[in-house]
Amino acid sequence: MVLVRWNPWQEMNTLQRHIDRLFEDSFASNSVVNGNIAKMPAAEISETEDAVYLKLEVPGMEAKDLDVQVTEAAVYVSGDRKSETKQEENGKTRSEFYYGKFQRAIPLPARIQNTNVTAEYKDGILNLTLPKTTAEKNKVVKVNLEG
Repeated sequence: MVLVRWNPWQEMNTLQRHIDRLFEDSFASNSVVNGNIAKMPAAEISETEDAVYLKLEVPGMEAKDLDVQVTEAAVYVSGDRKSETKQEENGKTRSEFYYGKFQRAIPLPARIQNTNVTAEYKDGILNLTLPKTTAEKNKVVKVNLEG
């Protein structure tokens, strides 16, 4: 039988690596589609009295490669980042770009008129203007105070 010296710090280091990996996996905006990992586009939502504005970061893609569907309560964006394979010296290629299909559903903070949505795609940024429904614009809530 072999005696092995127990090192509690080694177990702490292993635990720390597992926790770090858990947080990296949880907070990374990646999705797995058909076994491939694809980076989901970053989103920014702002809201005014009349509309909701959605900005999506989708660099390196053409507008024809994006599919945007809008309902009254959410925006669904999907696309396919095509890979360009280049052979470097000795047949080795290194790439940190994400390729493949992605899809993202973004719930909206208010109901919108999905028939009047306008979109602009420029320099890898997709800007959507989502006008609110008339009921949302005129929504007033009466608060009853007791006491």
